[in-house]
This record gives sequence, structure tokens and C-alpha cells, in this order.
Amino acid sequence: MKIFLNKPLPDVGMELLKAAGLELLLPEEEIVSRAAWIAYCQQADVVVGIGAKGFDAAFFGQCPNVKAIALFSVGYDQVDIFAATQRKIPVSNTPDVLSRATSDVAFLLMQSVSRLAAFNFERVKSGNWLQQFQPTLHLGQELYGKTLGIFGMGRIGFEMARKCKAAFDMKVIYHNRNRRPDMEAGLNAVYVTFDELLAQSDVLSLHANYTAASKDLFDAAAFRKMKANAILVNTARGGFVREQDLYEALSSRRIWGAGLDVSDPEPMSSDNQLLSLPNVCVLPHIGSATVEARNGMARLVAENVIAYVKGARMPTLVNMEVYE
Repeated sequence: MKIFLNKPLPDVGMELLKAAGLELLLPEEEIVSRAAWIAYCQQADVVVGIGAKGFDAAFFGQCPNVKAIALFSVGYDQVDIFAATQRKIPVSNTPDVLSRATSDVAFLLMQSVSRLAAFNFERVKSGNWLQQFQPTLHLGQELYGKTLGIFGMGRIGFEMARKCKAAFDMKVIYHNRNRRPDMEAGLNAVYVTFDELLAQSDVLSLHANYTAASKDLFDAAAFRKMKANAILVNTARGGFVREQDLYEALSSRRIWGAGLDVSDPEPMSSDNQLLSLPNVCVLPHIGSATVEARNGMARLVAENVIAYVKGARMPTLVNMEVYE
């Protein structure tokens, strides 16, 4: 079988694939156009998606030979799962191995925004360090005993909640498609409605899987329901947040601050209005950007591909329905 990777995996993954004797297709060009990507995929039995988007119904129509997809990500919104399942194409992702790293970034963003760290760092770089002490200028807020709201209590959301409870003794509330009693016990977490999550959270951290139905869920109407001191943290997907509404909520002090590791679109334009605000910290989608997490992801991708080639079920299969 031919395996197409639009980019090389970290070494641990490439070595596993090569040791399995698989025929690997890699593009010669560093930046692959959509047309070239389709052309490569048309030659492949299995496609490894590394930052690749557009596994939609049109893709499956253009690439009828593709039999499986292995994603180098925990999110799988870049794949039309319904279309893949209809064609009995298994799709795998890379859960668990990046949960701690991504929650670390959410935790980092929360603290950076709460203490205006990015803004104050820019002050130092620009020589705008105040010559005289001003007791009421550029003040942050403390997090001790505050309420953390988790939108999407999965593995990453749980890790974020665990950190916040241990470090700041934060009260944990969460909203999820279903209650998670298994996660409530260790955190003393309370399940709430979406509106209650908005109204009660001092920090609201997004960790849910993204779907088209979730687009712009956090808009002006949602921000009007949040506390004036609230901090929004998003390490999930940029599509959850209507950025113009977020800008207006922040610039008018309707909410206190925002920390974003994702945007819509990506990359974020350098003239995006959010970047002009002192109460915003933006990172370039680095949630899984550690050696340990990326190696773990590469290993999982390789294990999924090898399992499929051997006729076994992919270990981290997304669409179990392909076997029904």
C-alpha cells in the first residue's frame, strides 16, 4: 500500500513507518497547493493529514482510491466524517498524548491575560517602563478561589481544570454534551447549562470538539451574559469565537480579557484589531508544540497506519461506524 504524507512526521513516526516496510509518498515541494495535494492523494491508499484541511465530500469524490485517513491532530473537524463513514473509510486522530501540553498552553494564556503579561512585556521592549511607581496603573487580577468554566470536559478540559484547582483552588463548573460523573468526582466539578456557564465563569476555557454547528457560538449575545471580569481562553478552534464581537466586548470592557491559541482564519492577520488590545494574548496555535507531545502524536499516527495496513482496527479510530 502507498502512504501519502503531506509533511514528514517527527522521526519516531517516520522510523516506525519505514520499519514496517511501507511505501511512503512525500511531496518534493515545501508548500503543496490544493491541486498538487489532490494529485498526491489520488496515488495513495492511506493519507496522513498533517495540518491538511479539506477532507470533504468533494475530496472523496476526487480520490476514490483513498481507503483510510490518519490525522496528526486530536481534532477531526477537517474531515467530513459522514462522507468518510458512508464510504467505509476509517479516520483516526491522536488523542491523549497532547492533553497535558495543550492544557499547559491554556493555563499559560489564563495567567498571561490575568496579569497583562504580554502587554507589559511589550512595554519593556518598547522602552515604556514607567519611571515612577503608579499604584493604580496596568493592574491585573488574581485567580485564587475564582470560578473556572470548562466548555467541553474531555481530556484536555480535565487537565486544565486539574491544574487550576491545584494551583489556585478554583471552583470548577463545566458544560458538555453529556455529564461526566467520572471527571466530576476528582475535581468536585459541577455540571451547568450553557447560559449558567457564561454567567458564572471568571475564566471560561474552550476545549470542545468543533463542528459547523458550533461556529460563532461565542458571539455578542454570549459575551453580554458573561461577567465583566471574565477571561475567555480558547485553545480549541478559532471558529467557536466571532472575533469582531470579541473585539467589541473587550474594547468596551464588557469582558475583561482573552487568551487565544487559535483564530479564524489561521494564521491571524497581523492587522487584526484584537492584537491592538492590552487585555489580549495571542499565540500561533502551539498547543501541542512540545517534543514529547509531537513525538507521541507521530507514534500514534504510525501505529494507526500500520494497524490498518495489517487489516486491524486503528487504535484511535474516530468513526467506529465503519465496522457496523
